[in-house]
Amino acid sequence: MDNPLTPRQEKVGPGAWFSLAFAAVFFSGLLGGKEWYGVFDFTTLNGAFGKVVSKVSTNDGQLETAFSAFRGAGGHGAMDGFLFALGLIPAVMFALGMINVLEHYGALRAARKLLTPLLRPLMGIPGATGLALIGSLQSTDVGASLTRNLADENVISEKEKDIFAMFQFSAGAMITNFFSSGAIIFTLIAVDGSTVVPTSIGACIAVMFIMKIVGANLMRLWLSVAPGKKTDTTTSQGETS
Repeated sequence: MDNPLTPRQEKVGPGAWFSLAFAAVFFSGLLGGKEWYGVFDFTTLNGAFGKVVSKVSTNDGQLETAFSAFRGAGGHGAMDGFLFALGLIPAVMFALGMINVLEHYGALRAARKLLTPLLRPLMGIPGATGLALIGSLQSTDVGASLTRNLADENVISEKEKDIFAMFQFSAGAMITNFFSSGAIIFTLIAVDGSTVVPTSIGACIAVMFIMKIVGANLMRLWLSVAPGKKTDTTTSQGETS
């Protein structure tokens, strides 16, 4: 059987490195916001659904309206679950479309060459997971869909998929969730004028990221020593793990 990685496929030119750099910035959330550079951010371009009126009331003769997402309020069961899943489709389709474009220009080849020496000893996964790793820091849906795509194309093995899923499961969408809901605690001031949280945002992000790696290695250890668990010795890309 021929090696699926031919020299032509392995060639990584300037365009591939540029594609990888663009993907890292695009999925990282660094350019998010309402400034002009937001057009280079995944979340900004993905946008949001409009609001619908969910409640109308009067207060002292004034008409007041409350708005909710298109799912409405008070839903439950399979029907509400269907609308929730429907809301995930645009983000997943957009992410996969962008990855296919970036892959065409060599971003995955560049990620494999650059990140495999780092990710292989660190977590036992190939560098081709780099784009999915970056995407998972901003969106759990993007990380999951890109990981599934890598598994379907046999870029990662079953064992690598489990390890990578564990990495994503811990502190999912770390950057988005932390800065949208957790960063507010750093603005709290005690009565004596001191800050309530005696640390920095950077330190908290570092702890979360390190523990994600710890979790991935715990899964890696479990898959290696647990009875009845098969440990993959090769990947479909010809690498040894």
